[in-house]
Amino acid sequence: MSLALPSSAPPLLELRGLNVAYGSVQAVHAVDLTVAAGEIVAVIGPNGAGKTTLLSAVMGLLPSTGELSLDGRPIARPTVEAMVAAGVALVPEKRELFGGLSVADNLLLGGFHRWRTGQRDQRERRDEVYAVFPRLAERAAQPASTLSGGERQMLAIGRALMGRPRLLMLDEPSLGLAPRIVREVLQVVAALRAQGVAVLLVEQNARAALQTADRGYVLETGAVVLAGAADALLHDRRVVETYLGIGGGMVAAPPAG
Repeated sequence: MSLALPSSAPPLLELRGLNVAYGSVQAVHAVDLTVAAGEIVAVIGPNGAGKTTLLSAVMGLLPSTGELSLDGRPIARPTVEAMVAAGVALVPEKRELFGGLSVADNLLLGGFHRWRTGQRDQRERRDEVYAVFPRLAERAAQPASTLSGGERQMLAIGRALMGRPRLLMLDEPSLGLAPRIVREVLQVVAALRAQGVAVLLVEQNARAALQTADRGYVLETGAVVLAGAADALLHDRRVVETYLGIGGGMVAAPPAG
């Protein structure tokens, strides 16, 4: 279960009428979305639905219109620097690791913002990441380019955790991974709740995402068409027929445990 907020507390992240366009093409249409502290929220939908665009806009990588608030404070023009400073981290679909650097050095770079602001706890934080992902500790001296797909995803998430984010945004973390590794990665994501870290999870693997999340949104052609508790969406006829059935193109993750 997610960490409950008092009813008077604002969401950690709130989007109201968020729009993103590529020239004359509207990629995201009037999206309303909230994420509370310690909550995992999944965004599912087909290829081209605008899921990655949504995360990029929240992170300040793409211009947007509408309202974006953190802790109830509006951010008129999100920038990457402002969002990182506010405790938001993005793990992109392509992971974007420094392949020629070691695992340990990739992690240290993830703590650069904290170092730049005078917080010299990068090595301690790296040890905390190793506790979450012991495999990274075993491969600390290896170049990132030599890791398996699952290990690269662990490193990408670990690097983001080096900044102690309050909100971690994950773009397709299961992409290209074997079902066993998907389960392992998403179990770690679920465990972040206990640390009060909120997660905004974008996934094509709808079953795995909704089994991990507290709430979910279904995005189609840039607009939210369904929203609700993750368990309710898992049993919604439209979601089952479109995203969870054999013809839906989704690969079901094995049950956790």
